[in-house]
Amino acid sequence: MENNPQTDQDLQNEAIPEPAELETPEDSPESFETLNGSDEPKFQAELRKLQDELAEAKDKYLRLYSEFENFRRRTAKEKMELIQTASESLIVSLLPVIDDFERAEKALIGTESKELEGFQLIYNKFKKTLEQKGVKVMDIKAGSDFNADVHEAITQVPAPEEKLKGKVIDVVEQGYLLNEKVIRYAKVVVGQ
Repeated sequence: MENNPQTDQDLQNEAIPEPAELETPEDSPESFETLNGSDEPKFQAELRKLQDELAEAKDKYLRLYSEFENFRRRTAKEKMELIQTASESLIVSLLPVIDDFERAEKALIGTESKELEGFQLIYNKFKKTLEQKGVKVMDIKAGSDFNADVHEAITQVPAPEEKLKGKVIDVVEQGYLLNEKVIRYAKVVVGQ
């Protein structure tokens, strides 16, 4: 098959439309102005609708973003609390050992021996280690106001004086805090 250059040229001329052929009455500038002028309220309504949809999408985005930020902060806070109180169960199980140390110290106070010195060294080291982990002893003294948030009343006795009514008479067992959270309530006797 031989290509005829003249026939190819004729085909190309037929395939390319003239600019006048492309222009339709709807696309002419005069007809666009007429169309735009007659349907302007329709375009304005469509524009308002699109603007409302855009505003709604922005509002949803901002709410979702805020919700995610709150979730992220809350999760970070919970992680920090979890890390700070991870050893809580271990420390709670060690609190009776501290109580035993305190009772033994009270029993040995009148004696002068090397065992007492070694005992106090071990007790002080144990207390310092717990303090480094965030454990604090509640500072509760006889005569202070009863506070149900940190005290556990194990009994009520008649107050020896009028001013001791509703106050702590005696501390039976110390209370402890772990990073400002109560891990054991102080057991107290309250005046009635």
